[in-house]
Parts: sequence; structure tokens; C-alpha cells
Amino acid sequence: MKKIGLAIICCLFLCLGKAQNKKILPLIIISTQNTALVYTTNTENQLSQLYFGPVLKSTADYSMIRASSLPAITTQGATTVREPALGVLHADKNPSLELQYLNHTAKNEENIQSTEIQLKDPQYPFYVTLHFKAYRNENVIEQWTEIKHQEKKPVVLKYYTSAFLQLSSENYYLTQFSGGWANEMRMQESLLPESIHSIESKQGTQGTATNLPSFMLSVDHPANEESGNVLAGTLAWSGNFKLGFENMHYNEETGRLLQILPGVNNYISDYILSPNTSFTTPSFIYTYSYSGKGQASRNLHQWANNYGIYKGKENKSTLLNNWEATSFNFDEKKLISLLDESQSLGVDVFLLDDGWFGNKYPRNSDNAGLGDWEVNHKKLPNGLPFLVNEAKKRNVKFGIWVEPEMVNPKSELYEKHPEWILKLPNRSENLRRSQLVLDMSNPNVQDHAFKVIDNILLQNPGIAYIKWDCNRYMTNTFSNYLKEKQSNLYIDYILGLYKVLQRVRQKYPDIELMWCSGGGSRAEYGGLKYANEFWPSDNTDPVQRILMQYGYSHFFPMGIQCAHVTSWGKQPLKYKLDVAMSGKLGFDIRVNEMNSQELKLSQNAVKNYKNIQDIVNTGEMYRLIAPYNNNQAAWMLVDQSKNKAVLYAYTLHTQYGDYFDPVYCKGLDPDKKYQLTELNLEDENKPQLSQNGKILSGDYLMKVGLKWFLNGSIKSSIIELKSVN
Repeated sequence: MKKIGLAIICCLFLCLGKAQNKKILPLIIISTQNTALVYTTNTENQLSQLYFGPVLKSTADYSMIRASSLPAITTQGATTVREPALGVLHADKNPSLELQYLNHTAKNEENIQSTEIQLKDPQYPFYVTLHFKAYRNENVIEQWTEIKHQEKKPVVLKYYTSAFLQLSSENYYLTQFSGGWANEMRMQESLLPESIHSIESKQGTQGTATNLPSFMLSVDHPANEESGNVLAGTLAWSGNFKLGFENMHYNEETGRLLQILPGVNNYISDYILSPNTSFTTPSFIYTYSYSGKGQASRNLHQWANNYGIYKGKENKSTLLNNWEATSFNFDEKKLISLLDESQSLGVDVFLLDDGWFGNKYPRNSDNAGLGDWEVNHKKLPNGLPFLVNEAKKRNVKFGIWVEPEMVNPKSELYEKHPEWILKLPNRSENLRRSQLVLDMSNPNVQDHAFKVIDNILLQNPGIAYIKWDCNRYMTNTFSNYLKEKQSNLYIDYILGLYKVLQRVRQKYPDIELMWCSGGGSRAEYGGLKYANEFWPSDNTDPVQRILMQYGYSHFFPMGIQCAHVTSWGKQPLKYKLDVAMSGKLGFDIRVNEMNSQELKLSQNAVKNYKNIQDIVNTGEMYRLIAPYNNNQAAWMLVDQSKNKAVLYAYTLHTQYGDYFDPVYCKGLDPDKKYQLTELNLEDENKPQLSQNGKILSGDYLMKVGLKWFLNGSIKSSIIELKSVN
């Protein structure tokens, strides 16, 4: 018995020794309030995604999940044939990459958990750091990648995505948005095929001209607004992007695995990275909703207002733009009359658009003057200071249009600095809108672009608003500055643009900036880090804008979508006002052609808008009736306290026999009472809503709803809801 006991004791010690020598796998938990992304390592010491889904109450439970042998990050030329997330051509021309786990760090600061995971190629001094920010209250994760090396010569980055997410399910339904000039945000939802699918942009300066770098992915079944599992993501980048989806066939270990690879498009962009320098990818921002697309949008909106948009919580300025009224044809007298109209409307800003500059080559059309940012003395003999002062007398702020990234061949800038222009040396110039693109990868061009803004604001300190435009994409591109690094151009251009915007923000933190690019070609969070709002489309027809603004709301708050009342479309003025008031209200219309009733209606709309603007800007968005397959549309915005809300309702081109569903409100407090007030009435004695002025409970409004009250085509209504004791 003694021998048996001794043997047992020896066995126990031997097992204990083995347990002590056994490597303890790391457990890296990146967690918001509702979602956890968890990593560990596999048998090859490669990072492996252990879990992505709802937060578990006990962190110890994550260690109970069976780890996959598949690495979380697919690399070029290693041991897999899957679509690579990262790839490199080393200095010795080895085209492969392997990454092993080194260590990780994490820290919590109030609402944000920051995590860094260090990886390294075992054969090369090549390092990759994965960065994560988990925003607890917003249930949003921001992810990006930093790459650096200490090889003797430059390496070439072939693939460099921002994130690497894996899902396992039978089916996925992809919602994406595409289009073109004046036809932005056409929604498509389809079953993701078993293949490699991508959403891409290759237009350089105008990253979102044809596709949005944003998507929603419903897992298992198509999601609706308030039910279903939905991953929503958006890339913060103003240039070429690629959202990759590799939907693999079923295997025993993973089931049907979907790999999601969002990042900069590597199209003709093998990036040459010198030793001891860092390459940082743009951020991929995403959220996982377990209660439908609506909650995914509300998560992104909350994150955007708090972190993603420059001064996102602040209300934006209402304005009157001169473009529709004058085009290029104006003088001081005409602009003074428009300042009077701005004052009469009650808007905050008068915005002077294109055409105010150029002397040797006057900017009287789009074929001359671009790049010569000096006031046209013939049009404006007293300069901008005179106009700024006249605006101040009328209690109106002054705004200005600029396009610092572009140049006309017919300009002094073109003559003085041909080396600053992107164009192939042995090809004919390829013009778009009669203009060419300046080389923003060149520090001298960056200085020039900054000085365009700096000089305007130094000479006119009263200017409070800038519309930053970009009216063409990149073609025929060659950089004199980059020389042998031409493949860096598409990336270094955008990085150079961001350097300029950073300088502008550092020196002029209070300037309000509209992010605009030939319509909705920069609808993304890379530029919105520096801008207060963006221009969704040059198409301001209100029927089209209902679809567009509804579509953009999947990823962007309503309050940053510039929505102007213009001459586009033949709808009544009230309809145009009601549509524009669902976004950031502005006017680009001939106010002097309004009759007294139309002017009064517009003035009243401006006042009403300012009373509800805080809700438009930061309220929670509930999409109630989609306009895509209906001749009606409705949505509402609710403030955080649930004391105030705004309901928008529209009919489009109705047909005889159309049936319209009631409007069931959402997001209200069922225990509160709300008084309903219809805004923008043309006749105060003839409201369209029969319950106008009545008090109804939140419970009633959400369960019984409001019977559809708009009769006929092109009708609209805005209902303000206020809680009462």
C-alpha cells in the first residue's frame, strides 16, 4: 500500500509539473455593453478569433469555447488559400507573411476600452499591431492596423485591410448602397453567395461616388428594423476602399465561415514602406445589433455624434446659398440683396458659392480661374471684407466656397506650378469638369491648400462657414513628387489631405465646415472627423431626397445631412420645406421670387426648425415606413429623455387604390402623455392631422398608432410631440 501511495504522489507531482509547463493561452476580450470580440492563439501561436457575439456574463465562460485552429488573420503566401488580409513583399523578395502573437495590452478610460495586440513574423523584423477601441455605451468597436518593419530596405505592402472579422452561419443577407451623380444611395439587399464578393471604389478623390464604404449584414435571416441579428460597418476613408466578403463552403470545424475584410483598396496601390516607419490603416467602425437594423443605426449615430463627427453634438447653421439664384453671374449689388434675403428668412449664414475669385482668368464659368484664390476685383471691388461686414450688419454670418484640391489649366496656378498637378508626362491631359487634380501627396501642395484657407480667414476673420468641394475623380495620374513610389499615390493623396484638414482644425477650431464632393462623393467618416456636416447629393428633388436621406440614415445621423430647399422638382414649397427639415436645413432658391405667403411659410419653417433642431441633430432615429416599395414614407426622431420627438410623414407618387398603413410610433415612453402639434401649416385652421393639438399616451401611439392622414400624391407633414404632465 505504501508503494502504491508513493506512486500516486509521484504521479500527482509529475502531472502538476506538466500543468505548470503547459502554455497558458491568452484570452483577449474586447467588449462593449452588449457585444464581445474575443481572441486567443492556436497551436501555431497565431491569433485566433474565439468568439464574436453577445457579451457573456462571466468572462470565464469564454475559455469554455472551443478554439478554432484557423488564424484570425489570413496572410499572403503562408499556409492558406483564403483571401489575404495582410500581405507583403519583403526586402529580400520573399512574398510570404506569417504572424505570431507577441503580447497585448488593454486599458479602460471611462467609456472606452483600448486594446493593442502585437504580432510579428518569426523570420523577419516585421511587426503588426492591431488596435481596438470598444465604446461601451454606444456598443461600437473601432478597429485599425499599424504596420512597421526593421528590414534593411523598403518592403512592399500588397494587402493591408483594417479589420478581420469572422462569422459562422448558414446564410448572410447583405445590404449595400450604390449609385452615381444625382442618383446616390440606391439600396440593394441580397443573399450573399458562396464566393468572394466585394464593394469597391477606384475613383481616388471621390471615394463614395458610386458605392458607399458601409454595409449591413443580416445573419441567418433577413433582418427588419427592430428584429434580427445585424452587423453594420463603415470605413472612415475618403479615397479608394474595398469591403471584402469571403463566404466559404461548409466544413466540420467552422460551419459556413464568412471572412469580412474592410480596408483601403489595394488597386494599383502596392505601398512602399521604408524601414522604421509606420503605415496605419483607416478605422473600420462597426456594431453588432441583436434587435434589427434600426438599433444598429442608432448605435452608429450615437458613436458618430460623440466621437466620429467634428463637434457632432452641436447644432449646425441654417443657411442661404447663392448658387441657384446667381450661378457665376453676380456682383456686389446682387449679393447685398441676397444678404437681405438671408436676414428676411431668418437663417444663420449666407454662403457665397463658386465664382468669387480669379483676375487674370476670371471665374465666370467652370473652365477658368480654379486655383487662383484671389477675389475677383471686377465682381467684388470692395473685396470679401465688405461683404462680411454687410452680413454682420444684418446679423447674418458669412460663408465661402472653396475647392483647394483642384486646378483649371486656364489659371495662374497651372502656369506657375505645373509640377504640382497629377498628370502623366507622355499622355494628353484628361479633364473632368474642365479641371485637373493637384498632387496632395506633395508637402508643397499641402502647404498651398492650407494657405488657401488660412489666407481667406486671416483676411476675413468674420467668415464662419466653409464649403469644401471636390468636383472630379482621379484619372491619368502621375506624381512628380513621389517619383519611383507612384503606387503610393492613391493613399498618400488622402493622407496629405487629412494633414491639411488637421492644420485647419488646429488653427480654426470654430469654423463650420461642410464636406462636399460633386454630390455625395465623400459620405464617410474619414473626412467627417474634421467636418461638421456633409452634402448628400446635388440632386435636391425632395422625392429623391426622401429615398436618399432615408438610405443615409442607416449610417449617418440626420442632422449632418445637408438638405436644401431648391428649384429642383415641381413639388409645392411646403413639401420641399418638410423634406429639408428632416436633415440640416438650408436654402438655395430665389427668395425674391417668393410671394408673401411662400415667404411667410419659409420664415415659419426656419423658426420651427430651430425649435426642433436639437432633436434632429442628436435624437434617436426610428425608421417607420420605408419609401422603397411604398408610395409613403415615415420616420421619427426621439430625444434621449423621451420628452420630445418629431415625426415625419410623406406620400410620394400615389396611385388609385393604394393602401397606406397606420404610423406606429417607436421609441416613446409608454407611460408618458404627448401633445401632438403639426408644424408648417399653410392654414392654421386646416391641419392635416385630425389629432392635432390632442394629448395621447406613448403606449397608444406605439400600439394603436396614427391612421394615415395624408391624402393624395406629394403630401407631407411634420408632427412635434411634447410630453405633458
